[in-house]
Amino acid sequence: MSKISGSCLCGAVKYSAPVEPVVVALCHCTHCQRQSGAAFSVNVGIPKGSLQFSAGQPATYQDTGGSGLPVYRHFCRDCGSPIFSDVVASPQLDWLKAGTLTDTSWVKPAVIVWCESAQPWVAYPEGVPRFARNPPAAA
Repeated sequence: MSKISGSCLCGAVKYSAPVEPVVVALCHCTHCQRQSGAAFSVNVGIPKGSLQFSAGQPATYQDTGGSGLPVYRHFCRDCGSPIFSDVVASPQLDWLKAGTLTDTSWVKPAVIVWCESAQPWVAYPEGVPRFARNPPAAA
């Protein structure tokens, strides 16, 4: 893969990033559950600053993560689709919402976080490391 691209549901916000993904993480924190309207959020970590917008600019909601640090959640102001999150606790990455990607065929979770707040009926993929909260900084 040489370029990541995607858009919101209505197409008002379109983006690309000429990079390889760093990691794909499933997040079960209650904030991701609320923002996604689902049991968890599928997030693609890409190098911070590599995201480029070709149409529209997302609106931003400032949240507070489990670390106590800000999480800036960027979304389409027209259709409400979450686009990406800027998590101050992970300053080297931006976290794209996988559902906005043009091509999702390559998306496969490498880590699962915030399992302590996962819905009890969720089944985890085999062989994927799981953490009660966030993984240690070295993980």
